[in-house]
Amino acid sequence: MSETSIDPRAIVHPGARLAAGVSVGPFATIGEHVTIGAGTSIGSHAVIEGHTTIGRDNRIYSFAAIGGDPQDKKYAGEPTRLEIGDRNTIREFCTFSTGTVQDTGVTRMGNDNWVMAYVHLAHDCVVGNHTILANSVQLAGHVHVDDWAILGGCTGVHQFVRVGAHTMIGGGTMLRQDVPPYVMAEGNPAAARGINAEGLKRRGFDADAIGAIREAFRTLYRANLTLAEARAEIGRAAAASPSLVPIVAFLEQVTRGIVR
Repeated sequence: MSETSIDPRAIVHPGARLAAGVSVGPFATIGEHVTIGAGTSIGSHAVIEGHTTIGRDNRIYSFAAIGGDPQDKKYAGEPTRLEIGDRNTIREFCTFSTGTVQDTGVTRMGNDNWVMAYVHLAHDCVVGNHTILANSVQLAGHVHVDDWAILGGCTGVHQFVRVGAHTMIGGGTMLRQDVPPYVMAEGNPAAARGINAEGLKRRGFDADAIGAIREAFRTLYRANLTLAEARAEIGRAAAASPSLVPIVAFLEQVTRGIVR
């Protein structure tokens, strides 16, 4: 592992903890309560502050603002946190906030995420692994985005909305309700358009699994069933098709309704 490299024009608080191989570009600022894992690079003019923990081999580009106070009028200076995993790419001008005590107190991002410029990750958001958040995606507070979800550019997500695994959201979409796993949605208001079949093929789902997911989509959106009735029907089918289990688990937690 290479040695830590800090540009002499950067400002790094003596209390910050930087592992071996971290690089910090010119005019970047690293705060007192920041921990950065091995191999992570911080671009010029980036600001990393707050009680922020960043894992290994991340690349954070210029002018990103990571770990700032939550944009919540109830916030009163509590030492809430931001946790970022490993191997994430976070492009220019992204803003990630710490959590609030009204939730778990932690904003979290997992591993291997691709985050394009101007993305906002608000307080108490939870982003999983292998997601893509395209340019100017805006996540309001308490939003959950599950693994392998793709959100197109300029997508806006309302507070407390949940975006399921393997979903694909079209650019410019406004999400005010939850998006179940595997669904493609787009528009304002958002509407479900089908399943993300091509993405599932690329991730190794076989024809039987994709067929079962497509049938579950018809049950949920085309069979004129209530949400509870559709959940029960998909639950029965899940006994023979494990790929449907995430849909059932997701629907059991819906509080804002789902995109239709």
